[in-house]
Amino acid sequence: MIRFSHSVFALPFAMTSAVLAAREGGVEARQIAWIVVAMVAARSAAMGVNRLVDQAIDSRNPRTAGRELPRGVLSRGEAWVFVAISTAAFLLAAALLNPLCLALAPLALLIVFGYSYTKRFTAASQLVLGLSLAVAPVGAWLAIRGRFEAVPLLLGGAVVLWVAGFDTIYACQDADFDRREGLHSIPARLGVPRALVLARALHVGAIVLLIGFFRIAPLHPLYLAGVAIVAGLLAWEHTLVRPDDLSRVMEAFNLNGWVSLGYFAFTAAAAWLA
Repeated sequence: MIRFSHSVFALPFAMTSAVLAAREGGVEARQIAWIVVAMVAARSAAMGVNRLVDQAIDSRNPRTAGRELPRGVLSRGEAWVFVAISTAAFLLAAALLNPLCLALAPLALLIVFGYSYTKRFTAASQLVLGLSLAVAPVGAWLAIRGRFEAVPLLLGGAVVLWVAGFDTIYACQDADFDRREGLHSIPARLGVPRALVLARALHVGAIVLLIGFFRIAPLHPLYLAGVAIVAGLLAWEHTLVRPDDLSRVMEAFNLNGWVSLGYFAFTAAAAWLA
């Protein structure tokens, strides 16, 4: 039911934030370990809630009818147990990081759980998903430094736009189904052609913020080479989908794992060289 491999989208941004936060006072291995636990646990709990909330909708959508809950492979009770264990692991990790992380943990859960309901009332659901993943770099920074600063907030803003862009592409597959069901998404509201244009604009915005990030985080110029590669991957992603041909949406979607991993690798190297 949960693809742990998809944690690769947000986790490298959390690790990027942790690397940069550690430049002031260092970092302990246990902090990195609990950040990873918190990240994977929060995402797993959120995905479990999403599958539970959307079970009836998924059963009516030909694209998702084969998921485990609609097919009866898993019971709702089993799924709720999984969500409860994942939530408990997240709260434990937050508590073992620092008091601020524990205090903000309920807000983080509200954001990641709340996303699953947004398609019922707002076309901005793709942006809310972006916000859910943006919790990762902000949370990792707080875990190490224990205070808010501009660096993780700007990185979080870039994550919001990046995720909203690729999820808009992904949601184009369900535009017609969403309209019939009265669900809201950017493609359902704007139509697939205009949604793809907006996805490009969102990714341009993400690149602009990543370039701006260079101005506030002391980094070696190698960082800009990494941003250029990220921009190239996103441009490639957009060549794979057209309004009249969505057959390569998943190929485009999976490129985003390389976006996050590549960004982390170049930023970590640029931080070390700086």
